[in-house]
Amino acid sequence: MFARRHFGEIRPPAVAGIFYPGNPAELKTAVARLLSQARAESWGELVGLIAPHAGYMYSGGVAAEAFACITPSVKDFARVLLLGPPHYVAVRGVAGPSARSFATPLGEVPVDVGVIGRLQEAGLIVIDDAPHAPEHALEVELPFLQVALADFAIVPLLIGSAEPKQVAGIIDAVIDERTLLVVSTDLSHYLDDEAARARDQATAQAVESLDFSRLEPKDACGVSALNGALCAAREKDWRSARLALSNSGAKSGDYGRVVGYGAWALTSARSS
Repeated sequence: MFARRHFGEIRPPAVAGIFYPGNPAELKTAVARLLSQARAESWGELVGLIAPHAGYMYSGGVAAEAFACITPSVKDFARVLLLGPPHYVAVRGVAGPSARSFATPLGEVPVDVGVIGRLQEAGLIVIDDAPHAPEHALEVELPFLQVALADFAIVPLLIGSAEPKQVAGIIDAVIDERTLLVVSTDLSHYLDDEAARARDQATAQAVESLDFSRLEPKDACGVSALNGALCAAREKDWRSARLALSNSGAKSGDYGRVVGYGAWALTSARSS
């Protein structure tokens, strides 16, 4: 199956200067500061992270709690399987890009085109740049990864209408000892603070019990990617540890209409 729309070699940033600083020096300083303020705890055999994808002024602190886990990890990651939702262009199944790299103000991150090709040949994904072009869900995670990891490639996939076992199959096909899974998702949207806290707490309990049968789009905008990761975690006997749970009201001061954010580390049971 051929791409319906091509970037060329490089997927340019879509939300630099909007969701995060567009100036390289300012961006690197902002990310480094957020990471330095996070706990950076060791979680043993780290295999995955779940992080939010809003503007850094709102969710950057929560996201940093996830990405700070990379530095003390016992693993040397060379690849990131990056999964998130399409917000602007609908996706049936799972969409990969045709681009050979994704750019941010901090530079280009190479795409593992070999893995993308194998997933396409296996019928697990389609190649479609249209949903990737405007999408922020994957892009906003990249500067954190660029600061936390010295040298890595990405497998960036937008998860649309896909069942948990389908996504888990993709994870199983890609994940290995040097590949980190990163799931990009925010939690509840536009509830008041009290209702959001209740819903997000229930979502957190599902994430921590690896219950991929209960979560719905109202619980997390990246629910398809999240449920797929939880399905894979259950199959692989991974564990989920909560790192942070908050919402936009903590930064905006508006508690009448908030967006929920959470961060988790996924670890192999062998490290428990």
